[in-house]
Amino acid sequence: MSDKKDPSVWQGFKAFLMRGNVVDLAVAVVVGAAFTNIVNAVVKGVISPVVGAIGTKNLDHYDSCLSAPCEGDQGIRIMWGSVLGAALQFLITAAVVYFLMVLPMAKFLARQEARRKAREGAEEAVEVTELEVLKEIRDELVAARRNSEYGER
Repeated sequence: MSDKKDPSVWQGFKAFLMRGNVVDLAVAVVVGAAFTNIVNAVVKGVISPVVGAIGTKNLDHYDSCLSAPCEGDQGIRIMWGSVLGAALQFLITAAVVYFLMVLPMAKFLARQEARRKAREGAEEAVEVTELEVLKEIRDELVAARRNSEYGER
């Protein structure tokens, strides 16, 4: 009984791996990991220095104390600078991804869609024109037949 289940489990696993969406997901993860390096370099090399020129590069030093003695391990510290830094890092990363990847890709896809629709519109125009020509030929043949019938009587 286990011999019968093993091949089916293997075949199921193989079918799972060969599905298109699994392969697409693997490619997306690899490309995403490579793209992360680019985004981090842009944020670290360009955007963080600009933000640092306005304020500070490292927000981790900003905190607040909930209880009076906040020296060493005593007291309760709220590390709001770290949270703010992480939020800014997220917003900056999202902006870089949007403006460098999403927006250009959306414009590219919109142009591709417009070209496709233009091609379809041209094909429909040709088909409509051909249909109109065929209707005209039919109408002329019907008119010629009627004229010949009336002329023979």
